[in-house]
Amino acid sequence: MNALDGLRLSFHWLTVLPVPAQRTDLDARRWAIATAPVVGLALGLVTAGLLFCLREIGVPGLVSGLLAVGAIAILTRGMHLDGLADTADGLGCYGPPERALAVMKDGGIGAFAAVALVIVIGVQAASLVALSASERLPAVVLALTVGRAAFSWCCRQGVPAARPEGFGALVAGTQPVAVPIVWTFVLCVAGVFVVPGVPLLGPAGVVVAAAVVVGLTHHLHRRFGGVTGDVFGANAEAATTAVLVVCAIA
Repeated sequence: MNALDGLRLSFHWLTVLPVPAQRTDLDARRWAIATAPVVGLALGLVTAGLLFCLREIGVPGLVSGLLAVGAIAILTRGMHLDGLADTADGLGCYGPPERALAVMKDGGIGAFAAVALVIVIGVQAASLVALSASERLPAVVLALTVGRAAFSWCCRQGVPAARPEGFGALVAGTQPVAVPIVWTFVLCVAGVFVVPGVPLLGPAGVVVAAAVVVGLTHHLHRRFGGVTGDVFGANAEAATTAVLVVCAIA
């Protein structure tokens, strides 16, 4: 039942669904991160279904893409986009890690946050349009699943929390390295089937996303002294965007 308790907690944390969290102890938190890709799978199915319906009723392409990005934000309370914005502002400020963490905790939207949001939302929307138009909607499911698998890379053992409190402190270091490696392998295999006629694009997207997350986590660890909940959100958006862009290649 540990895995099931963790999955409930993962849906409780990562979505707006009214899923009760029956346990929040360390073991449940460990399983919550390990099973987070299942949450991504569910979000991906909903998003792909929405894009299909919008395409079938004739909604213009870019409008469909922006509506899909908006739907994802609603389903996830906008947490990951908020994490991306705060992380961008933290990276954009001068000073020691304590100064950067204070900027991130402030929650305001600075210039770096605004630019990051515009770029990521725009790229995601355009990629979703391309995937929908080219009958590659399974790649949308893959992208959102990979985005949640990014959490296990961020929470792998050896990467500490930047603060003694907050979401990062709850889950940092809870994942053996084998967990993100296994998820990366499983998603690479699944990726073979998401782009008809081009079987290597899906696995390539997964590998690129994993490399982006590992590299970004390493840099943020050095800059902030560890990881935070905002760092997890930024990595989720980065991984999702990477898969969308690679799979949208003509």
